[in-house]
Amino acid sequence: MLSLFIDWILHLDTHLAALAASHGFLVYLALFAIIFIETGVVILPFLPGDSLLFVAGTLAAQQILSLPVLIPLLALAAIAGDALNYAIGWTVRTRAIDARQLPLLKQEHLAQAHAFFERHGPKTIVLARFVPIVRTLAPFVAALSKMRYSIFMRYNSFGGLLGAVSLSCAGYALGSVPWVSNNLNAVLLGIVVLSILPSIIGKLKASKPAYPSDKQN
Repeated sequence: MLSLFIDWILHLDTHLAALAASHGFLVYLALFAIIFIETGVVILPFLPGDSLLFVAGTLAAQQILSLPVLIPLLALAAIAGDALNYAIGWTVRTRAIDARQLPLLKQEHLAQAHAFFERHGPKTIVLARFVPIVRTLAPFVAALSKMRYSIFMRYNSFGGLLGAVSLSCAGYALGSVPWVSNNLNAVLLGIVVLSILPSIIGKLKASKPAYPSDKQN
């Protein structure tokens, strides 16, 4: 199962193009489902969100998919997913359920999202669109932190649209560049590395031992 998932990540362009060629319009449904689940199901933060949007854009540049269809569809998937995630967090809070006891929810991921939310406030809902793990847990944490739904949906709508437009249009713009199209797997790997880099840096800083300050004479 893990090897299959890794193969899909490393060859996402090939698999998505084959899916589009063999199933036509159903590929849009698959794209919607993956983005919706990645942002909506709090225990599934590992799905390929950023790279999937980028690849979809490159396929639109090749006329395999339609960019005018992709952008509103993927934005709607992201917004609806975050709204579901917020509803899950609201239910946990109102029913006084300890989030630490939820099955399959890693506490380090939850702590990371909490720290991100405390640092950036409501803007987290927008910024998290470009940060794996935090992207999936930010709506959940927002609900636990009692962010008003109207405020949450304002940031959620803007963030969902921004993410869909920026990443799919980046793929569309670069998909016709020969070097990018010939080295798409390397580009996707770079996107994944860049997207998880902030999390790695944060973990390294957290694990760095704190040294006491020199005593003053």
